[in-house]
Amino acid sequence: MAVLFQKFQKFVGTLAKSPTFAKDPRRLQFETDINRLFLYTSYNRVGKDAEEADIEEIINMASKSDLADQEKQVQENIHSQITNFCTFMDHILLPESKSDDETSQQHTTPPRRSGLSLAIGRNAPPNTQVDIPETKPLTFAESRQRLKELMGYTLELKPSQIPHEQAGRGLFVDGEADVGSVIALYPGVIYSPAYYRYIPGYPRVDAQNPYLITRYDGTVINGQPWGTGGETREAWTQSSVYRPHPSEVRSETGSDRVWKMLSKPLEASRVGFTGEVLERRNPLALAHFANHPAKGTEPNVMVCPYDFPLNEKGMRAYIPNVVFGGVEEVKMKRFGSFWFKSRGESNDGQQTGPVMKSLALVATRLIRDEEVYLNYRLSNSKRRPSWYTPVDEEEDRRRWS
Repeated sequence: MAVLFQKFQKFVGTLAKSPTFAKDPRRLQFETDINRLFLYTSYNRVGKDAEEADIEEIINMASKSDLADQEKQVQENIHSQITNFCTFMDHILLPESKSDDETSQQHTTPPRRSGLSLAIGRNAPPNTQVDIPETKPLTFAESRQRLKELMGYTLELKPSQIPHEQAGRGLFVDGEADVGSVIALYPGVIYSPAYYRYIPGYPRVDAQNPYLITRYDGTVINGQPWGTGGETREAWTQSSVYRPHPSEVRSETGSDRVWKMLSKPLEASRVGFTGEVLERRNPLALAHFANHPAKGTEPNVMVCPYDFPLNEKGMRAYIPNVVFGGVEEVKMKRFGSFWFKSRGESNDGQQTGPVMKSLALVATRLIRDEEVYLNYRLSNSKRRPSWYTPVDEEEDRRRWS
């Protein structure tokens, strides 16, 4: 199996040189990433018992299938894994004596204020009654340990092994995760480009917040309000604009003060948001703590866009995101067990439904009891932190071209 994987990795390394990719540098990098994700997640889905013919077929499909088909398969592969994860979490947290219909009718409880709810906005009509299903009285640590027993791995936070003072806590895999596994989900508030001006700190949104990430389509996710999770299932509703904890505030430069005077984030007084019940004891909702690798160290995960279909009601509590300004209504078409955005005119097999543009971290090799490293790909057109060493300068340039 190791020999097969070496062959597989060698092919992955040649992707960016393929003449079939688009000429636009940014598009080139996007297609390269999707191609890699197709290979990694398909390899994972085949399983450890894969034979050489299986690997050859995956490589052949990656070479010949178009980008749209590869995107669909990546989504199908990721969705399959997340479905399994949600099933495990139901087994861990839902009372065995209750059916799904029964648990959905449990305890009508007032919403609890939390970091994520504070990031959504203010002055909206408050939700006074939110249905929160009954769950087992397990702690986050207990949930984390039970997930490891069922899935083979979980996540934990502890001091990073990267030798610079700003590394802080690092994200570690506890157990063993095979290549192509969904390692973590990026939690927090999702902002489409239309709502950038509502991001706390706008326009210098990253000045005091290291937990922002951007998808290729421009969607921004703010992981700061999620923090390290919680100890219960909570209702997350619209409240007031998030203000960072004093310990999270960085020193302010003269330039920062000027930007504050020139502009400020818009208040969310006219932006609607309906409450969501999210499971704060989600062991995988820690992707925002993954560090960039130190010099001489290779990343072991990569970012994967994941459009979660909100018609999957039974899984919603384990997707650790809320959407600022409302979700996107799109045409959906079934592909296998998953619903995808469709550009076609045919109504066959289609339905209208909302999607939530989230992100996952996918393993690019087997990870066993070690720290998770993500290539941040910081723009080379701006001043980078002193600790940042590019993994691939050309990839950074293409990503932000």
